[in-house]
Amino acid sequence: MQTTEKAQAGTARQTHGFQAEVRELLKLMIHSLYSHREIFLRELISNASDACDRLRFLAIADSALTADDPELGIRIHADRQAGTVTISDNGIGMTREEAVANLGTIARSGTAEFFRSLPGDEQQASQLIGQFGVGFYSAFIVSERVEVHTRRAGTPPEAGVRWESRADGEFTVENVQLARRGTAVTLHLKEDAREFADALRLRGLIRRYSDHIGFPVRMPKEGEATLDYEVVNQARALWTLPRTQVSDEEYRQFYQYLAHDFTDPLAWSHNKVEGKREYTSLLYLPARAPFDLYQRDAVRGLKLYVRRVFIMDDAEQFLPLYLRFVKGVVDSSDLPLNVSRELLQQEPEVEAIRSGLTRRVLDMLARLARDEPEKYTSFWKEFGAVLKEGIAQDQSNEAALLPLLRFASTRAGDDTPSVSLAEYLARMQPGQDRIYYVIAESLAAARAHPAIERLKERGLEVLLLCERIDEWVMGQLKAYEGKRFKDAARGDLELGALASQADKARHDDELKESKGLLKRIKDALGERVTEVRVSDRLKDSPALLVLGEHDLGERLRRMLSAAGQKVPEAKPLLEVNVTHALVRYLDTLADRDEFGELALLLCEQAQLAEGATLANPPDFVLRLNRLLVRLAAPKGQGPSA
Repeated sequence: MQTTEKAQAGTARQTHGFQAEVRELLKLMIHSLYSHREIFLRELISNASDACDRLRFLAIADSALTADDPELGIRIHADRQAGTVTISDNGIGMTREEAVANLGTIARSGTAEFFRSLPGDEQQASQLIGQFGVGFYSAFIVSERVEVHTRRAGTPPEAGVRWESRADGEFTVENVQLARRGTAVTLHLKEDAREFADALRLRGLIRRYSDHIGFPVRMPKEGEATLDYEVVNQARALWTLPRTQVSDEEYRQFYQYLAHDFTDPLAWSHNKVEGKREYTSLLYLPARAPFDLYQRDAVRGLKLYVRRVFIMDDAEQFLPLYLRFVKGVVDSSDLPLNVSRELLQQEPEVEAIRSGLTRRVLDMLARLARDEPEKYTSFWKEFGAVLKEGIAQDQSNEAALLPLLRFASTRAGDDTPSVSLAEYLARMQPGQDRIYYVIAESLAAARAHPAIERLKERGLEVLLLCERIDEWVMGQLKAYEGKRFKDAARGDLELGALASQADKARHDDELKESKGLLKRIKDALGERVTEVRVSDRLKDSPALLVLGEHDLGERLRRMLSAAGQKVPEAKPLLEVNVTHALVRYLDTLADRDEFGELALLLCEQAQLAEGATLANPPDFVLRLNRLLVRLAAPKGQGPSA
């Protein structure tokens, strides 16, 4: 951040340059959120409510912080003639350093990468902004200039701060005298946003977006010239109310306030637990994934209250990592008010609440999948890869997680992962005792994988997986409803009762006729493969590399290698389709060098088919070109079609 000193440092007026990401965010919001302009009021009231929450928490240990003005609340004043709106609170306030840090930067990791990923299309950009959250900077959607007056609770009047910006890349900050603690944000509205200086318009927006705020939001009484204020919102903690007293619209509005999202949630669950332990929870499933969902240090967790006293925004201890997309509030009657992150990790009460909330979320997902499958398909598209992490992280809830998994398959009409394990089992053939799947770089590659050619010919359904996490997840799964999972590209195919006597006889005949060829191929490939055998998998492809049941797959090997970890050596075996024209031609070659060259080419083709990289691609191209030249030779000197 660049700073220009206007006078002596400390209390003097200074001009600062916005963080680069803030400038980009301002530009995008001003031009892309025109249809959502009213959210500025919700965001600024939300910030004011947070400031009051934080002061109420600090005042538990130091009552002097609120002694001069104990009733916390928010005030909104509109001046239609001047074209201004002021949102003020008597919460925690900010020091000069905090004002510079909080209003001039976006203190979240990965922000630069997020903005680089934004498309030029304004409609799509506005959707992505919704994933990011707009906060204080939403003020510039309707304002040509924004002033902030703030003083930290517990500091003298001369420690007041004035912050100002026109969203032109810079802001100024200076110390001023302020009699009251807290923060006042004054918006100097643009000409086309003067509608928001209308008190009636603001009252409607407060009731729509901020009725649930736990602090009173006051405005001057209607039709009076005095400065007597009246409460506009109901000022009730929504999660403390019985479900019968809360409308669906109120639940949606509370989610938008909580998640800083202007879209509706997919579902929510509101519950109060009484008995041995007492707590209330209100949990939401978002409709869209935030941009930082996969960042390790991203902010996550539930908003924690203890007996309605705000404690922290991001208490991640109450849900496992694979449910990090869940938004909501948990209010405990049993935790101490002075609880910290360190104490939360040691508090036995937290583990019990965590277990209960985890089951609550999984139950909510199960209901969504059962009652609203289209919504669940939308959820899976956004969060399916994250939910899969639970298979490896939370074995105690595996029975609840497995029915929630969705897959693309060879029987599905498109590549949308919409097939449940229950649906797969219902379509299994008589005698089938395996759930077949294959992992590849993409759905298209999985659908065309050589390892499933014979399975598709038999009409057996195969689950198609292509996400980075899939190999790790499937390695943790053993069975579902007594049916074992089987990777079609590993070990033996394990057809069991599905293999007829005719199949076994055909395999025995092919093996008997091809023993000499298999030995020649193995001799030519040497240590590249552990074994060469006749394939029961292949129909249209000439060869396939098959891993052992416990060997690391190519994709996982690359990931570990890229992370700097030592990858154990694994040698596959080569399966060949002895009825394929190319393999039959190989059997006719007497020249040892020519035979070895074509055998190696088949092996490298199999490597490419499974998504592996070749050690020497130019050498592969040369061999392939020599084969093509031979294929172009006069009839009788190359393999038949």
